[in-house]
Formats: sequence, structure tokens, C-alpha cells
Amino acid sequence: MKDKLVLPTKEQAAWADAEVGVIIHYDLTSFHPRYDFRSHWGDVIPASDFDPSALDTDNWIKTAASAGARYAVLVAKHCTGFCLWPTAEHDYSVKSAPWKNGKGDVVADFFASCKKYGVRPGLYYSASCNQFADVDNPGKVRSGKKEDQERYNALVLSQLTELWTNYGEFFEIWFDGGCLKPEDGGADIAPLLAKLQPGAVVFQGPKELKSLVRWCGNERAEASENCSAIFSYSDMHDDGTTERPDSGDTFGDIWCPAECDMPNRDPYRANANGWFWAPGEDDTVFPSEELFDRYLKSVGRNGNLLIGMAIDKRGLVPEKDAAEFKKFGDMVKNAFSAPINEKFAKKSETEFEIASNGEKAYVMLGEEIEKGERVTGYTLSAEDKEGKEIFSYSGAVISHKRIIAVPEGAVKIKLKITAFKDTPAIRFFKIYKRG
Repeated sequence: MKDKLVLPTKEQAAWADAEVGVIIHYDLTSFHPRYDFRSHWGDVIPASDFDPSALDTDNWIKTAASAGARYAVLVAKHCTGFCLWPTAEHDYSVKSAPWKNGKGDVVADFFASCKKYGVRPGLYYSASCNQFADVDNPGKVRSGKKEDQERYNALVLSQLTELWTNYGEFFEIWFDGGCLKPEDGGADIAPLLAKLQPGAVVFQGPKELKSLVRWCGNERAEASENCSAIFSYSDMHDDGTTERPDSGDTFGDIWCPAECDMPNRDPYRANANGWFWAPGEDDTVFPSEELFDRYLKSVGRNGNLLIGMAIDKRGLVPEKDAAEFKKFGDMVKNAFSAPINEKFAKKSETEFEIASNGEKAYVMLGEEIEKGERVTGYTLSAEDKEGKEIFSYSGAVISHKRIIAVPEGAVKIKLKITAFKDTPAIRFFKIYKRG
């Protein structure tokens, strides 16, 4: 008996194909790296301190593209409340900064650079935390007064309207920590988003939206070995955050794939900032080899990889960071540009066999997710030239992409689909040399 198939929206399918993105952090804290806003309620960093000497969004997006990123998410407003666009709601924004004599708009520049380099744009807006407005997680005013909450909710909706109407179509919209529901005191964001940006995928957005993506459960960009793109609606909170986000539920009822985020600077070394730049922390930049390992543990496990990009005080990607981004992009390109062999077979087959050349290899598997996540069990095995089995692996999820390392000596690799909800629809079965 066939199980009911959950299907992605066309936006979710396109998002899965994008595979790698960056999330760009730049705020007043980039000029005050050790500033803790929760220790300074009522004492915000002056907007006049936002004064980069060489801010260049082309530099950011060119670097992202060199890493193989197909989309970029700009943090337009982080927890300080300072806005990277000239919001009409208040003066705590770039319009009060000496940068470009108050005439600048980082969001507009970012969108222009994305268009120039063919990278799809997205924005992060923290509705749950705003030091300037005296609001902390999960999006409630610290005073507890109803009138203050209503004022803040109106601010959120007005600023989101500005962002979602003035810059074009978004690829992804990011809510860090979800969105407080109206019945719990939050702003009514869902209908506004559905109206103004219906084509965007939404990270941790209101539960009723159609193109949601979820957090993988850690900031190491490590998905579980069997990371389903499907989720149980009952395990999703109203604000868009999730229970058990790591593995999903292939027998669930909503398509909600995992986005695997990580800073490009190690936040656990000597109390480093991680997501934001700080001077003297070049030694915390993750090397390209580490980024490649996280690629295998995110994209290679049916998630998307979202890498943090810390912008320095000048307004540029630091040279060491940029070099590692480029090396990482080259590593992925070199590893997966020319397969040793690939199998084109009838989509309905459940057993596949492909020849290899005996070198260490990566096996890349993928389903046609537009037809659903059909496979629920499979085995991958490898034989040497004497016909002896030298490798065996069992898995439960293939979905958009699965990458599995196979040892040296394999000349024949077999894939057997052992369980499925409906007739399997294998998109690719490829072998690549593993360095």
C-alpha cells in the first residue's frame, strides 16, 4: 500500500538545489566587538559609531560566490535594533551615521551586488529581540505594558513592510528564534509575509506559512545521518521553532527541510565572537578543510549549508576569511565536478550497480524530490576486484542529496532500495574521486 506523499513547493525545491548560502553579520557591535547589549539596556551604541571606511557589498557577494554560495542572507537588523537601511520608523539607522553622510542604504547595496554576481538575496530581521526598543526574547517588551507591546508590534510590521516592498523578491527570509504569535502578544507577521513575499522560503517563520525550512539543531552545520526533509506538524511550535529538528520525520505531514548554519569563525576558541568580526581573531577562522567537512555533513546529508560571514570594521570580508571561502569553493568544485562514473537507469528500479576504478571515492545519491521523499531504506555496498565485499552502509533517507565515502579498492558499487513509500524516483547515482 502506498503512503501519502508530502511534496515540496517549487520554492523549496529551488532552495534545495541552491545547497550553499552565506549569512552576513554586520552591526554596531562590529565597531564594539565586546559589547553585550543585555548589559546595556537603555544605553545603546550611538548610531554615529557606524562609520566603515571601505564598505563594499560587491566584496561580500563576490567572496560568497567564490565559495560556491548561490544565496546570501543579510542581517538587516540584529539585536541592537540598529537598522542597515534608512527606516522611516526612527533615526536609529544608517541615516544617522556618518557613513555616506547619512545617505547610505546597506540593504539596497546588498541587493544590487547579489544581482551583479547572480547570488539570490535574503534578509534576516530579528523580531524577537531589539535593545533599542527594549524588547527581549521571545519578542516581548520588557516593561510588560500592553501599550508598549502594541507600539512594538506596529514597529515590527512597519519595518518588515519596508523591507519586503522596497528591494525586490527575496529568496529566503530568516527569523532567528521564530516569531511570537499574535495570541501570545506578538505581531501578526504571517499574512503580511504571504502577501508581500509569497515566493520566499522562510526559516523559523510562522507555522501556517507554506515554504518553511527548519534549523538542524546545532550551529556546527552537522545534520543527522538520516536527515529527512519532512517534518511532523505536531512537532513544530506556532512561532516556527521546532522540537527534534535534527532528523525530521520522513513519515511526517509537512515539507520542512533542514538548514545547517555555522559561523566561519570558531566561537569556542578563547571566547571568540564567531558570527561577528573582532580584531585579533584571525586564528579562529575555520580553514577550508573544515568547511568542506561541514559541507559533507550538511549538503551531503540532505540539508543546506549556511556559512556565517563576518564583516570587519572597514566594511569588508577580512583577507584570511576571504581566502578560506575561495579555497572551500574550489574544493567542492574540484571534488564534485567530474564523476568517475554515473548511472542513468529507469527511475522505477530498486537495484543499481556501477563500476568504479578502485580509488577512494564519494558516492552521491539523489531523489527527484519534486515527486516526494520516497525512499525509506537502502543499502550501499562495494566489492573489490575479487568480488569480496569491502564496504557496506545502510541508510533510511536519500532525498535531495546524500554523499557517502567509500574506501579504496572498490571496483563495483551496488545500491539497493530496501523500503519505499512509492515507486522510487532516483535522480542520480554518481561516483567521484575522493582525495
